[in-house]
Amino acid sequence: MAAQGNAAAASSPLVLLAPKTKTKKKHFVQQKVKVFRASDPVLSVFMWGVNHSINDLNQVPVPVMLLPDDFKANTKIKFKEYCPQVFRNLRERFGIEDLDYQVSLTRSPPLRIVEDQGEGLLLNSYDRSLVIKQISSEDVADMHSILSEYHQHIVKCHGSTLLPQFLGMYRVSVDSEETYLMVMRNMFSHRLVVHRKYDLKGSLVAREASDKERGKELPTFKDVDFRNNMQKVYVTEEQKEKFMEKLNRDVEFLVKLKIMDYSLLLGIHDVGRAEREEEEGEEVSNEEEQEAENGQSVGLVVGSYGTSPEGIAGYMSSCKPLGPGEFDPYVDVYAVGSCAGAPQREVYFMGLIDILTQYDTKKKAAHAAKTVKHGAGAEISTVHPEQYAKRFRDFISNIFA
Repeated sequence: MAAQGNAAAASSPLVLLAPKTKTKKKHFVQQKVKVFRASDPVLSVFMWGVNHSINDLNQVPVPVMLLPDDFKANTKIKFKEYCPQVFRNLRERFGIEDLDYQVSLTRSPPLRIVEDQGEGLLLNSYDRSLVIKQISSEDVADMHSILSEYHQHIVKCHGSTLLPQFLGMYRVSVDSEETYLMVMRNMFSHRLVVHRKYDLKGSLVAREASDKERGKELPTFKDVDFRNNMQKVYVTEEQKEKFMEKLNRDVEFLVKLKIMDYSLLLGIHDVGRAEREEEEGEEVSNEEEQEAENGQSVGLVVGSYGTSPEGIAGYMSSCKPLGPGEFDPYVDVYAVGSCAGAPQREVYFMGLIDILTQYDTKKKAAHAAKTVKHGAGAEISTVHPEQYAKRFRDFISNIFA
């Protein structure tokens, strides 16, 4: 699959590097970012490596266009960054400057979301703006195979997408063991708490949260739960049309690459509940006050994204504080607010996840086995990409009130 990707990259035309909208570039050659040393050796090497890589990139002029070799390039020590120029260009197209990215990943240790339970590490950057996900070597190969097409798609849609915003891909080597990490923009908010979460595929076979999952603080519910809970997304008709336009464009891209098994990740922020919780927690303990003074409070954005016009700290410092349920659409790019007639005030975070599964021999075999078990008419998740896409779009179009 990696070889196929390299061939595709090599045969693809040169890619213009400059984004559609040019912003004034800032130079940070003289600035130093203090790198926090994490207790976990993998994270220590990762944080050091990102810092080293961004510093190196800042010394290299941005090329006029991306060449085929840029989609195969890497820097290598104990730390390896894949395709640095390509991801640098993607970050720019997504409105994230290199210093902001560097600060988010290296100033303080990431917060662990999921312990290693067969799925690998899943972490937030300390300011909650980025997600660091452990991936497999197969995922790295799959990413290489679609990176050129993914980049072209982002160029065509001017960075307006429901797909994951891939910002960097790395390999960390510690004690002869290799860990692969992908950095993406957080689909949820850095400041608005998500109270309910759904992973939707448009299939009703084995698509219900387990008892173990339901016992978690923030369980991930699935398609059957969504229907049983009578859940709906309350937005205006115009917001729905804009969302579905993005969804259809992104799904067509995935079909073209024969990709399937992706999900819509839906996070719901309950504004009323957040207000009640804030009132109940107004008395802050001395310990929490001390953490806030030291810039260690995990619920706050602490000085990241301060250099970009669309950046978090720049926005927060130049504008009045955001009120309950309010968000900056340049930062919370996956967010949509509920409409005026909704039963309750909510903010919805919606994006596509798990887009690296191609319809290969294993998936074809799984489809055959599930068809035998559940019958040809069953809504199983393992189906041909075109069939998967149609069923997925039909289901998602009906989640709205």
